[in-house]
Amino acid sequence: MLTKSIKDWGLGVDTKKPILIAGPCSAETEEQLIETCKQIASKTNTSILRAGIWKPRTRPNSFEGVGKIGLPWLNTVKQQTQLPVTIEVANTAHVELALKAGIDVLWIGARTTVNPFAVQEIADSLKGIDIPVMVKNPINPDLELWIGAMERLHLAGINKLAAIHRGFSVVLSGPYRNLPKWDYPIELRRRIPGLQVICDPSHICGKRALLQGVAQKAMDLDFDGLMLESHINPDQAWSDAAQQVTPDDLKKLIDALLIRKPASSDPLFIDKLDSLRGTIDHLDQNILKLLGQRMEIATEIGKYKKENNIAVLDLERWKTIFDTRMKMAGANNLSELFADGLLQAIHQESIKKQTDVMNNSMIEE
Repeated sequence: MLTKSIKDWGLGVDTKKPILIAGPCSAETEEQLIETCKQIASKTNTSILRAGIWKPRTRPNSFEGVGKIGLPWLNTVKQQTQLPVTIEVANTAHVELALKAGIDVLWIGARTTVNPFAVQEIADSLKGIDIPVMVKNPINPDLELWIGAMERLHLAGINKLAAIHRGFSVVLSGPYRNLPKWDYPIELRRRIPGLQVICDPSHICGKRALLQGVAQKAMDLDFDGLMLESHINPDQAWSDAAQQVTPDDLKKLIDALLIRKPASSDPLFIDKLDSLRGTIDHLDQNILKLLGQRMEIATEIGKYKKENNIAVLDLERWKTIFDTRMKMAGANNLSELFADGLLQAIHQESIKKQTDVMNNSMIEE
């Protein structure tokens, strides 16, 4: 559906990378919002100014945004900076108020993306309206849910779509507030070529010290842009203080980014790259052939176990395999994370092969 029809969709802003969407996490007062946005606009090449006026919070009695009184403030920001503005909407009432106020771009937050009913209601309220919409990934790592939200908007006639990668809530996220899980936005871009994907380092990191590294990683992966939170006095911010930076520090962060070229026309570079990629293609062919042979042996083991009424899982054998192969992986400069995932995947496929044999009524000769 979406994957077949999307071409060069975007937000209707300058496509020079990185597209920068910046502003405070929350609009707190008119003065704070206007001064922050004026400084951002004067110090950086910002494409769109952002601010939250409705803030979905985990617990009640937290600051949940100033609400609709912030909409005229955003109009003042537009007039004084000559830049488009964007806010988060979570229901049809928000959409109606935002459209009446002349908001230029809407975004759907992670807590809303996770609910297809809420997304559908928003999509229905936007039928016949030509406005760009950005969709943040759902809180949980679910690519189909993310794509499904954009499909609902597309079916309602929204053709200016972009995705925002803001990381995922998991039990163990390490140093990050939300685990980046870069494979999800990469797969999203493979599935939907031409879709603009914006990285939100502020919500991935949760702390300003990590922003530069995540922003650079997004540029290294050829993301289209960044959404970053900035505040004239971050430590006094009413929400998400630890992840916001001053406009001056925002400028330093953007100026320090290395912007990679998506490709090169240099014949020497192309020849060398083609040669290296050819080697990888050959190695991949051999790896997959060897894995196929391994699964054939696993199937034979399953048959032998069935003939002798032996359980599929031999825990001691698996522990031995895992420990020895992890050491082999380390000796071959493979990371623990990669080796662990690879070995687990191979083992699960081997278990499946043997379980399939056990569940068959007859053993193939």
